[in-house]
Amino acid sequence: MSMPILQTKFAIPPQRPNMVHRPHLVERLNRGIDQGGKLTLLSAPAGFGKTTLVREWLAQINRSVAWLALEQSDTDATRFLTYVIAALQTIDAEIGRGALAGLQSAVSSATQPAVTSLLNDILATALQVVL
Repeated sequence: MSMPILQTKFAIPPQRPNMVHRPHLVERLNRGIDQGGKLTLLSAPAGFGKTTLVREWLAQINRSVAWLALEQSDTDATRFLTYVIAALQTIDAEIGRGALAGLQSAVSSATQPAVTSLLNDILATALQVVL
């Protein structure tokens, strides 16, 4: 059974006109991509400007972007993967089709086959994606 997907979780927040620009941090994000990095993790307490920083950075890069706003209820593995796939499908509808079908039809909560399928889809795409 498929779960309903809340589309607002994929909306990239607008840039605020009065935001504090942080060019040195934007440059560090750029270096991560320029040096072939596969994962950059931003970690800070609430209210420290993570979303604002990423939004500023996204306005400067030439990449396909999938945005996903997470919340406490997204800690369930099946729900989390479903939302990651749905976010990636805002860029390319083919990414994760098999994985999503597997998650929706799974009798158990085994997510490893879906993860494998999704990773294969991501590797097969020609797009450079930021999630």
